[in-house]
Amino acid sequence: MNDEKYIGLDVHQATISVAVMNASGKVVMESILETKAATILEFFAGLRGTLQVTFEEGTWSVWLYDLLNPRVDKLVVCNPRKNALLKDGNKSDRIDACKLAELLGGNQLKPVYHGETGVRMLRELSRSYLRQYVPALPYTVARRCCDGYGTAGQGSCRTG
Repeated sequence: MNDEKYIGLDVHQATISVAVMNASGKVVMESILETKAATILEFFAGLRGTLQVTFEEGTWSVWLYDLLNPRVDKLVVCNPRKNALLKDGNKSDRIDACKLAELLGGNQLKPVYHGETGVRMLRELSRSYLRQYVPALPYTVARRCCDGYGTAGQGSCRTG
């Protein structure tokens, strides 16, 4: 028996519509979750089998990728502009989640790159470092200039 599950998530600010499809293409579960880490993790902790998950690139995708990637077997963040099936027919969060699960099961999604957490962490650390020290840089450069640094000892800011 194949215990693979294809999970489509239609993510919004307050809620996530979830569709879980088995290997034979039958939707075995649908749910609406709060967009909160604890709620999402509790839902995924209750699922068994090989979990493959997809959702579209958007505002929440980096956060959700970091949250789910260590807990599922395969995670595909897809490009919403490349999913032709989502444009056809009726549109609702529930239907979109089901179509995403179906496309994932058929290997028909175009993934977008989501770098490893380490790269994002390094970028965040460098940003915070720059925020902390760069605002002082113009003052430091101006002060050194006035003290004669970089002006061949002429002290261009000094009067007298």
